[in-house]
Amino acid sequence: AALMIHLFVTLMSILKIFSGMSPKMFLKKMRETQIFAFSTSSSNATIPVTLRAVTDRLGVNNSVASFTVPFGATINMDGTAIMQGVATVFIANAYGVDLGITGYLTVIMMSVLASIGTAGVPGVGLIMLSMVFTQVGLPVEGIGLILGVDRLLDMIRTAVNVSGDAAVSVIVGKSEGKLDETVYNDPEAGTLTDDDLDILDDVEHEIAEVIQETHDKA
Repeated sequence: AALMIHLFVTLMSILKIFSGMSPKMFLKKMRETQIFAFSTSSSNATIPVTLRAVTDRLGVNNSVASFTVPFGATINMDGTAIMQGVATVFIANAYGVDLGITGYLTVIMMSVLASIGTAGVPGVGLIMLSMVFTQVGLPVEGIGLILGVDRLLDMIRTAVNVSGDAAVSVIVGKSEGKLDETVYNDPEAGTLTDDDLDILDDVEHEIAEVIQETHDKA
């Protein structure tokens, strides 16, 4: 829920306030990229797809997108930071540990720093989460309570991460005069070919299988 609130409320509000562009159009044009990110659980693997969406679909000049997208895939892990904060509070409650004000501030700081240093590859968030646990005095074994559902959570937070990269690219492009608003507002601009759509259908089928497997294990 926290990830969805961040994507649909926080990021879209920031996009609207700082660029004046339509969040609805943004989400519509980012759908394919979000699906790809969801299936790969890797911001780095999604870079080419994100670049295509940002330049061809959203109208951001390549001189801006070629910097903001790879840079964002490296340090903009807001979905990961949210997951680490929520997971830490969950484990603290499960073990009956009172974090206190100092503990919560430490969680916030460590989650942000750990997310910046997290590589854009699947599953690495759990490794960084162990560092957060250590700093606030929680047993690292608590990660076992999250491990069973982390694959699905990893897919969701990767989709949130790449959406943030694209939103920032639009904002920077707008501020630098490198955003083609005609392309952004054209629903058909940069649409996918039939071959691309076939690939997406296969990816969506794979996503459904992963979700079903996760549900069966739970």
